[in-house]
Amino acid sequence: MFSYALHHHQELLRALIEHIELSVTALFIAFSIALPLGYSLSKSPRLSNTVVGLFSMLYAIPSLGLLALLVPVFGLGNVSAIIALVLYAQFILVRNTILGFRSVSPTMVEVGKGMGLSAFQLFRQVEFPLALPTIIGGLRVATASTIGIASLAAWINAGGLGAILFDGIYQNHIPKMLWGSLLITALGLSLELMLLDLQKSAQSEIHTTT
Repeated sequence: MFSYALHHHQELLRALIEHIELSVTALFIAFSIALPLGYSLSKSPRLSNTVVGLFSMLYAIPSLGLLALLVPVFGLGNVSAIIALVLYAQFILVRNTILGFRSVSPTMVEVGKGMGLSAFQLFRQVEFPLALPTIIGGLRVATASTIGIASLAAWINAGGLGAILFDGIYQNHIPKMLWGSLLITALGLSLELMLLDLQKSAQSEIHTTT
């Protein structure tokens, strides 16, 4: 196992970087969509139930099935993989963003309005900071899910650690299987711990200011 890593460390590093780039790009796009969408939907319970329900149905589609549907339209490679990852992340991110903004005390909002804050200032200084721990909680779940599903993207030539893992399965090559699995797990745990610290910091900030 260690002999394989010694002789193929560049291949493993390249696959790890590809996996990080694929996952982080998808999460950035997904979060950029989910934050404004979730904030808007938090003001409309009826519409939010419909949209979250649609995302939950999409989330229930098997990963390989969705990738297979996207390939004829967007081709093999990163584009199809990123679209699939973004779509899967929406259910978790939008749901938690809605819950986060709905958890903000109306009293705090009224106090902000009484201080003469504009709508954007109210969002930036009151609503978003108070909703942030719940939003990050959703991001943690979405990150773990994205890293796992990104492994399957190797099936459509999107690269990443899944390529090492599946090569090992096809070839019955134990070191490839082990290193692919270990690096995927290590990446997931590293990002989980980072986001957990960020979530705790956001919660501490709330306790400090309130």
